[in-house]
Amino acid sequence: MAGDALVRLVGVRKSFGGTVALDGVDLEIRRGEFFSLLGPSGCGKTTLLRLLAGFETPDGGRIEIGGKDMAGVPPYQRPVNTVFQNYALFPHMTVVGNIAFGLRMKGLPQEAIRRKVAWALELVDLLGLEGRYPRELSGGQRQRVALARALVLEPEVLLLDEPLSALDLKLRQELRVELMQLQRRLGTTFIFVTHDQEEALVMSDRIAVMRSGRIEQVGLPDEVYERPRNRFVAEFLGRSNFLPARPHPLGAETPLGPLRLPRPLEREAVLVIRPEKIRLYPANGAFSRENLVRARVEEIVYTGAENQYFLRSGEVRLLAYTLNQDLQEPGSEEFAYGEEVLCYLPPENLVVLHE
Repeated sequence: MAGDALVRLVGVRKSFGGTVALDGVDLEIRRGEFFSLLGPSGCGKTTLLRLLAGFETPDGGRIEIGGKDMAGVPPYQRPVNTVFQNYALFPHMTVVGNIAFGLRMKGLPQEAIRRKVAWALELVDLLGLEGRYPRELSGGQRQRVALARALVLEPEVLLLDEPLSALDLKLRQELRVELMQLQRRLGTTFIFVTHDQEEALVMSDRIAVMRSGRIEQVGLPDEVYERPRNRFVAEFLGRSNFLPARPHPLGAETPLGPLRLPRPLEREAVLVIRPEKIRLYPANGAFSRENLVRARVEEIVYTGAENQYFLRSGEVRLLAYTLNQDLQEPGSEEFAYGEEVLCYLPPENLVVLHE
């Protein structure tokens, strides 16, 4: 990692008054990576972005970009550019004027500005809209202008502070794909701030999950989702079922009874399983496998793509998802309110948490 790390933070701290925003953050981000900072409001992700941009100064620690210490380096001399949540476009300037602004500030010749602006317009699919003002553009078009204005300066690192949050769901989903494709085409390092778990999972090469000024886990999207390091990560990234557990020869003793695990517990822990990992079968089915639990359907939520089953087994409530599809795997079917079902909890999908 150290060899190709473009951005490196070592022990970075930042407070505002008596509030700690970042508490000794260590992080490395690779060159050409789409990296997401994910966490709830107030976790420190935007503060971290502002420190990288030079808009804030750390109270302690070290920030390096491209191997160079950024201490004392003003924002306009850093190899970064920022796309803000509200886009921060100049309302009195056209699309071309907004995109060309940074280039003019750098004193580039007019012909060079023209070529670079033409390249940026084509890059973000804004050809034909050159003369429009921000008020004459849709939200998605304004976002593209903000991207073009940042990318035309060819930064080593593009910082994106929740740039999709103001858009409606369908447009957000479309622009996620466009951003991913754009980043891969350019090879620029993107550092993307979001509180949207799905957004981070879909778009990122790696994700840092943050809480209270600290990084809880860094990893590939499937790593942080499938193998959360602690309960906070498991709860923040999607929905989960949690079961207190203690050692048992089979694996773990839980409120649902003994459950087999790949390796038996050595001490008390919490087991977590995602709703889509639980498989549901008719209660009258003849099954001999372990980790089968009887439960009753208390509620069903239909979301279009899936059915969400809220189940109760004794004192334990479980949540299970099944895909809404015409062709079901053998033995699977839809279930009704009040119906008794068998829940299979695969041992390999029961994750052990000690935090």
